[in-house]
Amino acid sequence: MTPAASSSPQRMDRRIAIKWMMTAAASTALLESTTLLAQNSAGAGSKPATGYGTDPDLLKSYRPGELWPLTFNEAQRATAAALCDTIIPEDADGPSASSLKVQDFIDEWISAPYPEHAAENRTIIDGLAWLDAESQKRFRKDFVKLAANERNAICDDICSGSKAKPALARGAQFFRKFRDLAAGGYYTTPEGMKAIGYVGNVALAKFEGPPPEVLQRLGLA
Repeated sequence: MTPAASSSPQRMDRRIAIKWMMTAAASTALLESTTLLAQNSAGAGSKPATGYGTDPDLLKSYRPGELWPLTFNEAQRATAAALCDTIIPEDADGPSASSLKVQDFIDEWISAPYPEHAAENRTIIDGLAWLDAESQKRFRKDFVKLAANERNAICDDICSGSKAKPALARGAQFFRKFRDLAAGGYYTTPEGMKAIGYVGNVALAKFEGPPPEVLQRLGLA
């Protein structure tokens, strides 16, 4: 069991967490822009959008609850941290998800007052409760108190929605959403980017052009 699972981890500064959330949201929006454009075009002239307020000023520091109340209580936060580490544990490529405060990213995400986040809030909160109930059913302990092999046993049964037993369909739906949020949070951190070898927009000392094999495949060499 990781230290993050045995006690509630220290909270991340909310300004950092919200900036992180906005970065991940922007990445998701970029991928969905074509779909949204088509939807907006099809719905032109229909009922106008009502809006939901303004986004936070990311140059300010905010007190907990000043922008919007967070969702997780301490028990839910500890369970989320334990599940984050089950999905992305510490290894040779990078630190564990909980050590990067991915659970705080998820808390900010599902707590944000945006319409598309409301359903995800319910999915995550109900799913964490389901996870503890399943842990009690199998091992008579909450998820945070399980050994690594016990956590893996539960997650192995719900990590593939198409292969999960019908009785575990609810858990599989939750796991899919939680895994997506955990990965989205983790791999938008510098440590996560390094783990997958993402360099980003970094100046090169010398530009050597595309590799010869790429040029040959394109018929340019």
